[in-house]
Amino acid sequence: MDPGSSLRCARDDAQWFQGRLDTHSTTTAKNRMQTFLRDATQFLPLLLQGIKFTLIVALGSLALSTVLGLVWALMRVSGIGWLATTAKIVVNTLRGIPILVQLFYIYFVLPEFGIALTALQAAIIGLGIAYSAYQSENFRAGIEAIDHGQIEAAQSIGMGWGLTMRRVILPQAIRLVLPPYGNIMVMMLKDSSQASTITVAELTLQGTLIASSTFKNMTVYTLVALLYLAMCLPLMGLVSWLERRFGKGARR
Repeated sequence: MDPGSSLRCARDDAQWFQGRLDTHSTTTAKNRMQTFLRDATQFLPLLLQGIKFTLIVALGSLALSTVLGLVWALMRVSGIGWLATTAKIVVNTLRGIPILVQLFYIYFVLPEFGIALTALQAAIIGLGIAYSAYQSENFRAGIEAIDHGQIEAAQSIGMGWGLTMRRVILPQAIRLVLPPYGNIMVMMLKDSSQASTITVAELTLQGTLIASSTFKNMTVYTLVALLYLAMCLPLMGLVSWLERRFGKGARR
């Protein structure tokens, strides 16, 4: 056989084989997408039930952490030695213990002392207490960024410490702490997934249960990731707006 003919035949065979591979790959990708969409239609209603508890945990712990964080911050800047020291010890202790350990302690250990909480209550309290340490540092930084001369001026016209904080310092500090506060909101929404470790039926736990019963790990966890992203993106947009809005205001 002519060597040239043999070469052409081999090339034609290679092209035919490559064409079959491309067709197979396209068909496989199409089938996978169809399977994903079919499974997503089935799994989404179950995952959406978990979103309700995700939002409850995130909002509840955000409210608690805000209140406690403000208390720790005001104790730190109060000028009273024992209050400042107590707040510093509390904040450093909370920052030094992993959130997961705090959740386990509240849910599994407190019942031994007669304090029994539901999983949802334990998740809100645990995340709220844990994040209060970070909220405290954020609030304290905002308060200490205000010119000390304004405190002296307020006190010179007869304002007490509490009235000075309420009417002079805190309204200005809020503008400074809002952008990092928004970042904490995003972090808390994502960290609400840790509540799944104490059986709160939020989004992550719902996804884990579905994946373990159907073995559709790729589909389930892709949906879980997309749902978290869909909840976080608006918050990220809010943070960007706050940084532009109040960052410019602070520079002026």
